[in-house]
Amino acid sequence: MDGNGRWAAKRFLPRIAGHKQGVEVLKRIVSACPVRQIKVLTVFAFSSENWNRPSDEVSGLMDLLALALAREVPRLRLEGVRLRFIGSRDNLSLRVRRGLEKAELATAANALLTLNVCFNYGGRWDIASAAARLAAAQTPITEETLSSALALSHCPDPDFLIRTGNEKRLSNFLLWQAAYSELYFSELLWPDFDEAALDAALLEYASRERRFGKTSGQLAQTQEPG
Repeated sequence: MDGNGRWAAKRFLPRIAGHKQGVEVLKRIVSACPVRQIKVLTVFAFSSENWNRPSDEVSGLMDLLALALAREVPRLRLEGVRLRFIGSRDNLSLRVRRGLEKAELATAANALLTLNVCFNYGGRWDIASAAARLAAAQTPITEETLSSALALSHCPDPDFLIRTGNEKRLSNFLLWQAAYSELYFSELLWPDFDEAALDAALLEYASRERRFGKTSGQLAQTQEPG
């Protein structure tokens, strides 16, 4: 969800104003997913590298997270959204850690949409942590065991990865899980991304052929009626 700071700068606003608008957009996109038959939505809210940002921005983001949890969790619980926070909690304050745990517990029984919020997350951290746990348990490290030890093992690998803000890189996001994801880069800044932009992205996704190493001819054979 890239471009919050640039959106604010274009309007001569503090960067935190862009992050606040980004939360409002996320609320709309979360509500739009179930009616489009989307069962899992994973968003990159705060990377492990974002600690390098100015301290006032980091502090503002932590406060914004706490406020969003207090305001939005009751609504998400009623709407059938299950919250999962993905990432290391070692550097988070006790207040933030408790807020994440409380939100996950409050929505644990929901099944309409799983909303994975990657917070203090990095793809390399995820892979290294999974490998370390397997090694400590003396479990052979294979593609299957590593996949099962990753932080997002509770859901399938993403079919589609959207990045806003006209940035064309993964930036340490879902490095393992996105191996066969379709990638889509939008020029829109995240606060300008709306339901129409989501539909345009999904239309683009629907036009692509997902081969997973096979040829188009092989796919056509498997799709022919028996």
